[in-house]
Parts: sequence; structure tokens; C-alpha cells
Amino acid sequence: MPVDIAEYLPPLLPWLACALAVTCGTVVQKLSGAGFGMIAAPIMTITAPEWVPGTILLLGVLIGIGAVLGARDAIVRSDLPAGFSGRLIGAVLAAFVASAVVGTDLLPVVIALIVLFAVALSLAGLSMPITPQTLFGAGVTAGIMGTLTGIGAPPMAILYSRVEARRSAATQNAFFGFGMIVSIGALAFAGLIRGPQIALAVSLAPLVPLTLIAVRPLVARFERGAIRPWALGLATLSALILLTKAL
Repeated sequence: MPVDIAEYLPPLLPWLACALAVTCGTVVQKLSGAGFGMIAAPIMTITAPEWVPGTILLLGVLIGIGAVLGARDAIVRSDLPAGFSGRLIGAVLAAFVASAVVGTDLLPVVIALIVLFAVALSLAGLSMPITPQTLFGAGVTAGIMGTLTGIGAPPMAILYSRVEARRSAATQNAFFGFGMIVSIGALAFAGLIRGPQIALAVSLAPLVPLTLIAVRPLVARFERGAIRPWALGLATLSALILLTKAL
């Protein structure tokens, strides 16, 4: 008997809110190499809490791969092994935490606090040298944050804050795409990737390539600072609303 995907989806208005969140998050992620989870996670948790974090992670794979394909030549490949190793370890650690909070009233609180922490990291103006040790440490932190909420970019964004915009975005998107894959694997192993999350991700998936194509003309002219205040402001507002509702 064929499966009716609509049975697994949220109602129309929450679905439209998720679609808007995915579109905005994809634009920010493509242009800056960070931000998809910070935008999508709190909005989707407010409107469709039963579908997170799995849906965010599943869509994150598409966004990361799509963003990387358009800028493969700009990736700093020598940075990847240390960051990838840390991200894998962080994802495994986070899977144990996720088993305790996913599907409970604690998840919205965790997501809101991680969003606010990510915003604080983005605003702190921190700068660290890019070394195998800092890449590994940022990878572990990103793996924990990203697996729990889909927000794993800020630790890497700190390392690449002084790198040329295109190389920074391309390399961060490579970490982002890989991170989403290992986070999905960790949550699937823990039994936390389920049919409804897959169904919502499938229904929203066409928005990702369409958005990536639509935003392509802006990439060459984009200055990372132009979109940053708006993205951080939206993420903060969404997180505060989520925290208020949860408490």
C-alpha cells in the first residue's frame, strides 16, 4: 500500500513557516558559510517541534553539499581532516544527550539556549589561529551543538572570521555538510531519525536547490557583514520567543 506523505506533515501554516525558515536559512548559509541552523532551528521548534532536530539535519546535508559544489576550488582542504575528526567525536557524544532530551519539554529550552550561545559567540569578536588543535576543538564543539540543534557553525566561524570571504564560506560549508551527515548517522543510531522528520525534509527539499540557484548572482558581490546583523537579530528574536514559550 503506498504511503501518503501528507499524513506525516504538520498542518499548512506550520509547514509554510518551516518553508520560510529553510529558505532564509539557506540564503544565509550559502552567502556566509554559517547560519542555517540559527535561523531554522528556533522557528521550526516553535511551529513544528515534533519534527526537530532530524528535519534540520536532513536538509542541512542538501544545503552543505549544494553550497560546496558551487565553490569547490575555494575550500582549504588541508583544514578538513582535523575539523572532520572533531565533528565526528562531538556528534557521537551529543547522540547520548539527544536520547534524553529529544521529544521532551527540555528540547525547546536546549535549542533556545544553544541559539543564544551561538549568537553570543558570533558577536564576541573572538579570533583564534587556525591550527590542527583549534580545528579539532571547534569540530568537537560544533558536533555537539550541531547534533542537538542543527547549529554547528559558530565555532568554525570564529576560526575563519579573518579569512577571505569566499574561502571562508566554502570551507565552512564543507564542515557544515560533513557535520550534518555524521550528526544524522549518530541520531539514526540512537533511533531519533523517524518517518515524520524524513517526510517533512522531503517536502521541503526542493526549496534548497531553488534557493541556492536564486542566490547565486549575489555571491560575487556579497559582503559577509551586510547580512550578519539581520541574521543574528532574527535568530535572537526566535530563540527568545521559543524560550518564553518553553518556560
